Amino acid sequence: MSKIIEKKKQVVSEIASKFRESQSTILVDYRGLDVAEVTELRSKLREAGVEFKVYKNTMSRRAAEEAELSELNEALVGPTAIAFSNEDVVAPAKVLNSFAKDHEALEIKGGVIQGNIATIDQIKELAALPNYEGLLSMLLSVLQAPVRNFAYATKAIAEQKEEQGA
Repeated sequence: MSKIIEKKKQVVSEIASKFRESQSTILVDYRGLDVAEVTELRSKLREAGVEFKVYKNTMSRRAAEEAELSELNEALVGPTAIAFSNEDVVAPAKVLNSFAKDHEALEIKGGVIQGNIATIDQIKELAALPNYEGLLSMLLSVLQAPVRNFAYATKAIAEQKEEQGA
């Protein structure tokens, strides 16, 4: 009996450490998805570097309390799968939200973004953001704009002086 309890404690501490270490964690209800759809979802999440697991709710609740995220307990009801991302904050929200649009059976229940409890609306807003590379290119574009405008103005002045001199 104590081996079983010890193993359960180990699983709870594993889940709690995933809650603490992940950049974003999304809880979903996967009821109504068939095996092929779940396999497709797992594949898309794996490509994005997201770990997708199903744990018993009692263990997940204990892990949430251990990780000081007890507000998640109300979402840990019924069939719940958890997507953990250690690197990209946006990836799980983006993949799960787009999959939920195509498959009505998948329902986002809530989550944790960088240690803070996130509502469904916040997760959907996060999903609407561009990925890291997109944000980086937007930033570089904004940083290049003044230099580019200065170059255009210099060129226009040079052309104007050339016309006056000719």
